[in-house]
Amino acid sequence: MPRAKDQLEVAQAAFDKRAYDLALKAARRVVRVWPLSDYAPRAQYLVGRCYEATGKDEKAFKEYQTVLEKQPKIANYPEVLQRQVTITDRFLAGKWFRLWGYIPFFPSMERTADMYDKVVKNGPYSDVAPQAQLKIGTAREKQSNYPLAVKAYEVAADRYNDRPKVAAEALYRAGLAYKKQAQTAEYDQSAAGKAIDTLSDFKNRYPDDSRVGQTDKIISSLKDEQARGNFQIAKFYEKRKKWNGALVYYNEVQMQDPDSPYATDAQQRIYELKKRIQPAAK
Repeated sequence: MPRAKDQLEVAQAAFDKRAYDLALKAARRVVRVWPLSDYAPRAQYLVGRCYEATGKDEKAFKEYQTVLEKQPKIANYPEVLQRQVTITDRFLAGKWFRLWGYIPFFPSMERTADMYDKVVKNGPYSDVAPQAQLKIGTAREKQSNYPLAVKAYEVAADRYNDRPKVAAEALYRAGLAYKKQAQTAEYDQSAAGKAIDTLSDFKNRYPDDSRVGQTDKIISSLKDEQARGNFQIAKFYEKRKKWNGALVYYNEVQMQDPDSPYATDAQQRIYELKKRIQPAAK
């Protein structure tokens, strides 16, 4: 199809001269008029390049997505995938999405995570997919959505377990995300327990990792946090004269971390409560 070829050459020449409006118009005409020609994939790619070159990143990403979905055998598939990652990285860094494609509106980690998810689905075992999967977790953390962050990191650790560097990073980040979740819930210690389990798993799987020493400190601080949380719950029950409930949580303080600064106080409170309960039992 010589006309399609000629039109693509016009688009490419204009793009090379940074005449992006003309390049966009010519490339879109190839896609519209000759969608089944051998020149359509390259033209579709050029549409994305024109949008990216003029700062219209959302539109560029969508055009690249169209290329990858409709032309999965395109020769420069890895390059297009990398361009999607580069665009999404800018949104992760705080670039604002645009309303109707023109008006700067707001940054959105929800949309950013969705874009990284598309990258991973486009090439789950590509060179860029492991980092894209990790960055889904990063975007979720910026939302303070720690359960979804953990899920993203766990997917990375599982799917890329044959890449130790990626899997170790994913498992470590999952533990830290659980830790952040624990810090947002005053009386919910389950997240702290999951953080300890995940970080302990990280230590066992990757004992030579340089972060193991820091992990020990984090686990210790988490155990202190668990002890503090259980101590507060015990005091809550004790204040309301629910002695048995208080005993359960004071005992938890001692069992979870006998070296905790709260353990001695918990032992004393157990002693005092038992004196209250035993006469009542008689």
